[in-house]
Amino acid sequence: MPKALTIGGKSFDWGSRTYIMGVLNVTPDSFSDGGKFATVDAAIAQAIQMVRSGVDIIDIGGESTKPGATPVDEATELARVLPVIEGMRQHPDTQHIPISIDTTKASVARSAIEAGADIINDVSGGQFDERMFETVAQLGVPYVLMHMRGTSATMQQMTEYDDVVGEILAFFEMQIDRAVNAGIDRAKIILDPGIGFAKQYQQSIEIIRHLDRFEILDLPLLVGVSRKSFIGKILNQPDPERRLWGTSAACCAAIARGADILRVHDVAEMVDVSRVADAMFRN
Repeated sequence: MPKALTIGGKSFDWGSRTYIMGVLNVTPDSFSDGGKFATVDAAIAQAIQMVRSGVDIIDIGGESTKPGATPVDEATELARVLPVIEGMRQHPDTQHIPISIDTTKASVARSAIEAGADIINDVSGGQFDERMFETVAQLGVPYVLMHMRGTSATMQQMTEYDDVVGEILAFFEMQIDRAVNAGIDRAKIILDPGIGFAKQYQQSIEIIRHLDRFEILDLPLLVGVSRKSFIGKILNQPDPERRLWGTSAACCAAIARGADILRVHDVAEMVDVSRVADAMFRN
């Protein structure tokens, strides 16, 4: 695995510790915090709080990817994310923090990077926009490649696997080859197995139990378990905001199995979880 990757001027030294990516949804319909940060002022205030809590990257998304979410057009997505990126780059408390743009659209990714974002987080893994890999290669930025099947509307009907981890591995191998052939630097790819995306709750647990199988690909691993439905299923807790302790347990398990980055809503709490887990599970 590459020893380090520079994102927004910050060095990420893989294996040294767990890095925290904070979720900043600037949408009205995200599954756990929809509408809370839909104004620029609220979003920047949340970003400042994340920075003070020890976040390493802030991931800004302008289109919900929850099951059944309504797609939005490019103009709507840009109107949501660009003012927040620009505002963060102008604010002294957030101007230094690496920014990730959570999008499946190449045009949105390009505009966000030009506005000051540093890394592209694509939940489709290059499947939704045929221009994505070419765009990432031209921009020369790091890229999070996630596994999913179908779309937000259809993914929960596409959960049949013979070997869920093995099939995700095969998908990664195929998409990494496509990305590299398009000109993306392999050392700038980060993999995300897509917990909850076209996976039943038992499959999400299986993926976390066997994250170490992805080590064969020799790339850093991002894991997003925060507040997700498999935790709600285990706890019989329908309210995503009341899944903090379950999220903590899942994050700890992910670190024990080799996660390099955790994508989370509750930054301060997961910074503490990762520090303790790192002391236990990392050299």
